[in-house]
Amino acid sequence: MSDNNSPFNKLRDIMATLRAPGGCNWDRKQTHKSLLPYLVEETYEVVEAIESGNMEDLREELGDLLIQVVFHARIAEEAGQFNIDDSINDINAKLIKRHPHVFGDKKELNPQEVRDQWEKIKVESGEKKSVINGIPKSAPALIKAFRFGEKAGGVGFDWKEAAEIMEKVKEEVAEVEAEIDGGKKEALEDEIGDLLFVTASLARKLDINPEQALNKTLQKFAKRFNYIEQKVKESGKGWDEFTIDDLEEWWQEAK
Repeated sequence: MSDNNSPFNKLRDIMATLRAPGGCNWDRKQTHKSLLPYLVEETYEVVEAIESGNMEDLREELGDLLIQVVFHARIAEEAGQFNIDDSINDINAKLIKRHPHVFGDKKELNPQEVRDQWEKIKVESGEKKSVINGIPKSAPALIKAFRFGEKAGGVGFDWKEAAEIMEKVKEEVAEVEAEIDGGKKEALEDEIGDLLFVTASLARKLDINPEQALNKTLQKFAKRFNYIEQKVKESGKGWDEFTIDDLEEWWQEAK
């Protein structure tokens, strides 16, 4: 057991006890891979708490996410690979290195300049072989589209104004329309992908997170569609007995 009675070290001690002989059989059985679903789930629950604005939920969910971090570090420590202090020391060094305008020669930078500086430091230091490395392959495609554009923009490969991207959006829409007429599915898939990517770039340029924006739209859709479902149920009729105009009228009511 550690000598430091801080809440963080108490959490470390609890985890060590759970993993030790005589501890919890479920906790002792877990591996890095078996814990992955819980890590992802807790991350999304933190996201939901932030989006809801409920600080009590956020307080709880951050603790649940921290458990996952400590759990993985404990498994690595038992294997003689590293411990949580090593992870913390690594991130401390990284934060200082990536903020030379704070910890070195002090300089006033706006948020975008800071972001661009991070990307340049990572590439110039050799930490990343490519500017766009470091984005998890398993991340949702829309998030990757946003981050690819963000990272490329950090080294100057970017549109200057949102209006320029808007023109590109129109161009991609026209190309999608052309491929719809062409009837080639593979070509249409490519053009729709291009449209989604440039739309994510437009959102980034306007300081909007496209993943959050889409989630908000999906929540609105679910709420309005549930209203339509309720109306259909109350009518005692089947869906096929209503025209699209009937359903659209309820959609507008739901708005």
